[in-house]
Amino acid sequence: MALQFITEIQTYFETIPDLHRTLILWGGLVFFYLVEYAIPLIRFEYKKLNHAGVNVFFTATTILVNVLLAFILLEASEYVSAHHFGLLYLVQSPPWVFLISGLLLLDLIGAYTVHLVEHKVRWMWKFHLIHHADTYVDATTANRHHPGESVFRFVFTTLAVLIIGAPMWLVMLYQSMSVVLSQFNHANIELPAFVDRGLSFIIVSPNMHKVHHHYEQPYTDSNYGNIFSIWDRLFGTYKYLPADEIVYGIDTHMEPHENAAIGNLLQIPFQPYRAPKKKA
Repeated sequence: MALQFITEIQTYFETIPDLHRTLILWGGLVFFYLVEYAIPLIRFEYKKLNHAGVNVFFTATTILVNVLLAFILLEASEYVSAHHFGLLYLVQSPPWVFLISGLLLLDLIGAYTVHLVEHKVRWMWKFHLIHHADTYVDATTANRHHPGESVFRFVFTTLAVLIIGAPMWLVMLYQSMSVVLSQFNHANIELPAFVDRGLSFIIVSPNMHKVHHHYEQPYTDSNYGNIFSIWDRLFGTYKYLPADEIVYGIDTHMEPHENAAIGNLLQIPFQPYRAPKKKA
């Protein structure tokens, strides 16, 4: 049964229609956006649709960058698959081990590592800052990335594919999971504490990720995980902060004209660097 299930997953993601990928992205976004009305973690006093408009703009630029560069990822994946090149081919393993190992390694190299680097390298941080500048974190924040950041995230994803030897179906599966789970852990929803905490030992839960969006260090520089929470716990970058103590945004850009205007958000990477103002 397990082998048949994995085979079906592989077959589906090898030929996943563009329409299905679109439905996964926008369907997940709409779903969590509506759930936020039912069980909000914070009852924001903001114009929800206006806020979504800014973030959807950056979602669109992220999609555009990835579509324009997709042929590079496809060529890289086809090469490693044809030549059995990469970490996944070092040992013969059952399909379920190949699947789980691939997802974990894509998450480590293509998501956790680049996220950590973005926080440590100043010029990269200035691009990533656009994501952190959102003072009303909700499901639409998930794909709020500067086009420049989308480019170097794509580069790390391609490197991950080359290093581990990920076939394209595995990449498609990972990216589909990443989109939905990122929307989930950014969503302004309140889960029962025991549910959120239980989930946080396996995947990045909403409350775990919200700590990363606290406006001051050292919480900003923690909880870098994308799908799996294991990396933060393993590498000592996990931090906890009660949800009711979290303040969204980044302390260097707390004014609306800086963090909610598309024009300024696009220019931030090219503006003078601002050092964090506060230490928790």
